[in-house]
Amino acid sequence: MSARNAPPRPEHSDAHVTLYRLQACPFCERVVRKLDELDVDYHSRFIEPMHAERNAVKRVVGARTVPAIVDDETGVAMAESANIVEYLEATYGGGN
Repeated sequence: MSARNAPPRPEHSDAHVTLYRLQACPFCERVVRKLDELDVDYHSRFIEPMHAERNAVKRVVGARTVPAIVDDETGVAMAESANIVEYLEATYGGGN
């Protein structure tokens, strides 16, 4: 997967991780907890709740599922909370 199709970050944000999420989504909150635990700055993009209308996510990760992240620092774009948590731990966990 590629982050090439990701929309640009807001100019006011130094965060290089963008999290696509839904309000009150437990899988999305799992990723938020991991980002907070690892002290990784990120930009949240709340998306359309209707699965068929999640085109922004489809463009960046190839699927309309959330959560999804785009990491501009590494060029990684992925979906599915377990995969994302594993990626975050491996990339930003410092080997702990």
